[in-house]
Amino acid sequence: MHGPPLIGWLLVALCAATGAYCLLQMRAEPPGPGRRIARAEAFMGWGMAAMAVPSAALDPRPWGPPAFAAVFGVAAVRAVVPVRELLPVRRGAGWPGHHHLHHAIGALAMAYMALAMMAGPAGGHGHDASMAAGGGMTASGDMTSDGMAGGIPALTGALLAYFAVYAVRSGLRLLPMTDGAAAAGAPRAGWSRRPELRHACRLAMAIGMFAMLLTL
Repeated sequence: MHGPPLIGWLLVALCAATGAYCLLQMRAEPPGPGRRIARAEAFMGWGMAAMAVPSAALDPRPWGPPAFAAVFGVAAVRAVVPVRELLPVRRGAGWPGHHHLHHAIGALAMAYMALAMMAGPAGGHGHDASMAAGGGMTASGDMTSDGMAGGIPALTGALLAYFAVYAVRSGLRLLPMTDGAAAAGAPRAGWSRRPELRHACRLAMAIGMFAMLLTL
């Protein structure tokens, strides 16, 4: 991704650590929806870490963006299918499909960022390279294909708003877990299945996605 290299490497570390914890959580979960959700979150964390590598250190073009777009497009489809299977749900039984829907939105956001990377100027020579390749502004003042390198502003803004709200929601869900569980003397689960750590990972990935969208 573009932006300051330090920010990129911090995002790589954050997303890789989150993905690693989700892998451990997946191994600790019994077979079922919990394991599938942890697997999807681990995949998302490692995928975000791969895409967050600063372009100054590794520019994946031309092969990287199409590969990312294809992989995350398939992941979005696989996340949507369980949502359809969970409809309708018995009243009072809860609806676990919101996790699948969130994973689908996250995967589509990753595919969208990969497509935006494809539209950017190749190489690391900045504005001069894009002009030499025919990008930027023509002599008549028309915008060429490189003008789409930053994505679609309305769609980027909608995704930013979604992940900002999701991050706030995840943070608020952490408060009762950290305040009341230990005081009540309830038995604590193993650290790989702690609910507060699970929500902390979702908060970290939402913040990471928000930061990556800002770099478009």
